[in-house]
Amino acid sequence: MDVLRELEADVVHLWYAISFQRIVEYIVQQVPSEEVTIGWLRDVITIPEIAIREICANALIHQDFFETGAWPMIEIFSDRIEITNPWKPMIAPDRFLDHAPKSRNEDVASFLRRIKVCEERWHGIDKAMVACEVYNLPWLDIEDWWTYTRVTLFQRKELKSMTALEKNRIAYWHCGLRHIQKDPMTNASLRERLRVKKSNYPIVSGIIANSIDKGLIKPFDPENKSNKYAKYIPFWA
Repeated sequence: MDVLRELEADVVHLWYAISFQRIVEYIVQQVPSEEVTIGWLRDVITIPEIAIREICANALIHQDFFETGAWPMIEIFSDRIEITNPWKPMIAPDRFLDHAPKSRNEDVASFLRRIKVCEERWHGIDKAMVACEVYNLPWLDIEDWWTYTRVTLFQRKELKSMTALEKNRIAYWHCGLRHIQKDPMTNASLRERLRVKKSNYPIVSGIIANSIDKGLIKPFDPENKSNKYAKYIPFWA
């Protein structure tokens, strides 16, 4: 389902500032949800509105208006939302969390920040990542193609169903979030992020070791030989 196409007849004359919240609310209504039992409580797991809001805002703000025949596109599937916009990022996707912000459309960004549509200076990506952690969702998949950028928000997925690459990406983004919060990642923090019991300590240790081998993260203190007290930071720190 292409959400913007579905709403085109209603919002084409309303412009971003007026129609943005309506678009976000419509997307949230279409996202499939899953009811799960946590202890003795029942909860509905879905993609959080704040993550949808921030990624949609970024897609609108950072699109390349000189790219003809293309427009932001939001597609909803049973297990994910794909948000695509005609924009070649000026920053490598792996550095979206920490790099100083850059924008092709600073006037648009400034106006939408003033009317509270988007976050200040790139912090929206941080908030979307935090929401994924709180709701126990996979990472944000950010694809940098030739003339466009695509961000995918996934529904909840069991750890045992993830590939090694997917586990590594969660470890990388978790490590990056912890680093910008001045609190390096540990085995315990990644266990909490993945909702892994302490008895499955070796599983998380394996994910960390593999992420180090792939060059995504590195030890905070290379001289430390104790895995129990080890801390980790992203490759760019």
